[in-house]
Amino acid sequence: MLFPPDFLTKLEYLSIMSKRVFRGSLLAQRRTMQLGSGIEFSDHREYATGDDLRYLDWNVYARHGDLLLKRFQEEQDLHVYLMIDCSRSMGFGSPPKFDLARQLTAALAYIALADLDRIAVVAYANDIISEFPVTRGKARILALMKYLESLSTVGTDTNLSKAVQGLLHRGTRNGLVVVLSDLFDQNGFSRGFDQLRSRRFEAHVLQLHDPKEADPKLLGDAELEDVENGSIRMVTINERMLRRYKQLFTDHQTSVRDYCRRYGLSCTQSPSIVPFDQLMMTMMRSAAIGS
Repeated sequence: MLFPPDFLTKLEYLSIMSKRVFRGSLLAQRRTMQLGSGIEFSDHREYATGDDLRYLDWNVYARHGDLLLKRFQEEQDLHVYLMIDCSRSMGFGSPPKFDLARQLTAALAYIALADLDRIAVVAYANDIISEFPVTRGKARILALMKYLESLSTVGTDTNLSKAVQGLLHRGTRNGLVVVLSDLFDQNGFSRGFDQLRSRRFEAHVLQLHDPKEADPKLLGDAELEDVENGSIRMVTINERMLRRYKQLFTDHQTSVRDYCRRYGLSCTQSPSIVPFDQLMMTMMRSAAIGS
């Protein structure tokens, strides 16, 4: 079962822990600030006819005779975009990577909604497949869970870059983007994150893999199927080929970590057999240490 009976109870516990650890949300450590009528002082500007006299800085006037208005910062709610990879490779594993990705999407959304942030979910493969539009309020979690249950792995390819383009072309307001994927889109993942960074989005990476993908333990004749395009190839696997495959897998994981480290992106890599709540707690501890 994707969402067992105690799932919401676990979500509420994770939300409470997030607030205790960060005095706010795991996601909303940095919020959008704008000049307005908030309570945090920003700077002064000269008084102009018609300005509200309540905002005059009378202390400055008493000392220097200058008519200056106080300007304040006000906090805006954070927009969180959860991009979940629905390509066929995500259906691999027992349990499938896709199940853990959907559970994590629900958990991250609940934490954000409980903190009064706005969330949206973008399901993608070779392009955007479907969307759960921007919403707010903890009560929306049931509709979101129903949406996630309706998703399935589709497509013949994975293209994060194209999906990000689709997101940006919608006039999406800046915020935080969390990508949940195996990132087997080796050519597109860095371009996708480059696009997000250039548009000043804060990006987080949640990369999942099945243990058999890291260590397939295959030798001899085998029939290999590309789960994304359905092509089948007969191969004879020897020790040298197996070592080469493991090295390629390790190199790919390392390249994702190096990219994230280079540009200051949060990166979590995990096998898909880890329970979602355990992985969320690991992320919280890691973020708390790094903050």
